[in-house]
Amino acid sequence: MSRLSILLLLLFCLPAQPVTATWDESKLEGLKWREVGPYRGGRSAAVTGIPQDRETFYFGSTGGGVWKTTNGGGKWDNVSDGFFGGSIGAVAVSSWNPNVIYVGTGEKTVRGNVSVGKGVWKSTDAGRTWSHIGLKNSQRIPRIRIHPKNPDVVYIAAMGSLFGANEERGVFRSVDGGKNWQKILYVNDEVGVVDLAMDPTNPRILYASTWRVIRTPYSLESGGEGSKLWKSTDGGDNWQSISENEGMPKPPLGISGISVSESNPDNLYAIIEANEGGVFRSTDAGKTWKRVNKERKLRQRAWYYTRIQADPMDEDMVYVMNVSFHKSKDGGNTFKKISTPHGDNHDLWIDPNDPKRMIEANDGGANISYDGGENWSVQSNQPTAQMYRVSTDDAFPYRLLGGQQDNSAIRIRSRSAFRDAIGTRDWEPTAGGESGHIVARPDNPDIVYGGSYGGYLIRYNHANGDVRAINVWPDDPMGWGAAELKYRFNWNFPLMISPHDPDTLYAAKSSMGNSS
Repeated sequence: MSRLSILLLLLFCLPAQPVTATWDESKLEGLKWREVGPYRGGRSAAVTGIPQDRETFYFGSTGGGVWKTTNGGGKWDNVSDGFFGGSIGAVAVSSWNPNVIYVGTGEKTVRGNVSVGKGVWKSTDAGRTWSHIGLKNSQRIPRIRIHPKNPDVVYIAAMGSLFGANEERGVFRSVDGGKNWQKILYVNDEVGVVDLAMDPTNPRILYASTWRVIRTPYSLESGGEGSKLWKSTDGGDNWQSISENEGMPKPPLGISGISVSESNPDNLYAIIEANEGGVFRSTDAGKTWKRVNKERKLRQRAWYYTRIQADPMDEDMVYVMNVSFHKSKDGGNTFKKISTPHGDNHDLWIDPNDPKRMIEANDGGANISYDGGENWSVQSNQPTAQMYRVSTDDAFPYRLLGGQQDNSAIRIRSRSAFRDAIGTRDWEPTAGGESGHIVARPDNPDIVYGGSYGGYLIRYNHANGDVRAINVWPDDPMGWGAAELKYRFNWNFPLMISPHDPDTLYAAKSSMGNSS
């Protein structure tokens, strides 16, 4: 039979109408969600407190909505469930009326695996109920500033789309509590606003940081035309670029952050990504600048961090968030590391009346200090772990396995072996790293295979504690250029055990490698 005859036969044998699968949704009516953990915090990039209430704080998590404590971090409750969730980029509470809260959604920490938001939410009853108030296409809102004596006047920093052009980005202002929005600073459809500061002594003076950032499946462009620092002295009606002022680094600029000293509003700090970047200080409200520090530890992996915060009472004290949490007592010339419960630090709020009281955000959640960072509240009471992948094994009762962002891979019992509620004794580390797929052998669930970025692959035998590296290629790829690699693996490359043979394990590499 010819190929044409076979093709015609196949065509005539196809059904006249496409076959579609049907599913009876009523079969799911008896199912209920259970919290199984792990009971440890995940990434947070938005924190705030209330000057009038020493025990109340808020934080926004990545993927887990908004959380609130009323006892200094001893217990956290989710206050956004039932209204909205997802990743939170900014949380702001009115100092004039703490019942008024504004929340901006979407991630500022623009990793390759990054989620978008759906605009701004507002509460007028301290988080009990919420209303969506617009900017649904802004995608990422990293800063919100509220007028200190009028909670209806609010400013939003919108980054916009990370993967392409869109118009809803820039600085937006509302004077009626979010009923209407006016775009008051806009560069173009590829440049958004990543930081926004208000002079604590004069709310008509604002500073903004614009940033051009574009991601593709294979690249990240941070900075370029449109990335600048701006100043307004009339509440945002007009803006002037201050990036060309004396002492500023030469363009192109990347991401930047800015902060105003409340004790002396002419004293500004900025941290800038550039060839000659670093920490910059101005003592004349931005007219002139001086680079006071160029250490790489303060500006490494700039697109993930670049946050700076001036102390409210001491103009020579300033904090920088990066892999570590840094503090300077000499105007940014030298910095000392402050230990936090987790690394990768993203945001900081300091009580203007008591600078030793603060809340700080990192990849392990949010933590509170009442002694300037000497001691911190725990993060083990925040079930906000961000899991890359989840699988199950064939044990009885079965276990769930997955890798937590910036933490260990883990396996968790689906039913507690010790008590009714699943607790910390029901979960343990397993094979793999934060980003990997994890699979257990179907014939022996104590043997687990787990991957991680860079092509790392581990075999873990829980029965005897044996851990073995079984990497597809033994070289350590960290720091190598793509052209130098024999095999290229994605951040979280798939793993699969053959359903026909439990001794056959498949690991899927990137199709862009040099070898097939």
